[in-house]
Amino acid sequence: MQCGVDEAGRGPLAGDVYAAAVILDPNNPILGLKDSKQLTSKKRDILYDEIISKSLAYCITSSSIEEIDTLNILQATLLAMKRAIEGLKIMPSMALIDGNKTPDLKIPAEAIIKGDTKVEAISAASILAKVTRDRSLIILDELYPEYGFAKHKGYGTAIHIAAINKYGVLPIHRKSFAPIKYMC
Repeated sequence: MQCGVDEAGRGPLAGDVYAAAVILDPNNPILGLKDSKQLTSKKRDILYDEIISKSLAYCITSSSIEEIDTLNILQATLLAMKRAIEGLKIMPSMALIDGNKTPDLKIPAEAIIKGDTKVEAISAASILAKVTRDRSLIILDELYPEYGFAKHKGYGTAIHIAAINKYGVLPIHRKSFAPIKYMC
């Protein structure tokens, strides 16, 4: 039994990086699975609920801003992926990981470049990670409405940079990321 694994939030200037692992049920297919970036937010939300209800197992985890700044974004992402796999209620025999690196695991793993467009279980993981991360940024937007997190999801847009320049760096910003590290 294989699980698919993907992450969301490697590039933004703010917030945790999320990872999900999913074991799909071959007897209960989910139509429309594809890379989360190719779906509308409404379609992602619908598929999120379907993945949660139909998969044999899933786990969504994250690595904190502190872990990102201490370890670096790649290592923090691999750590979140490892946590997601180890958090599954069913241990898979193989992990299929989106990208070109795999975390250190007790089971075999294969990195698949653009795996979220090739393997349905990775697509499902992509959707769970993206929706969860986006929802976390909407909560941060309620705490810091002047920064616009609900809109840009923490990415380094002109609006986000302007807000940082005007209001300052927040505890939720990644201090190791440019341009934040030059503002602290």
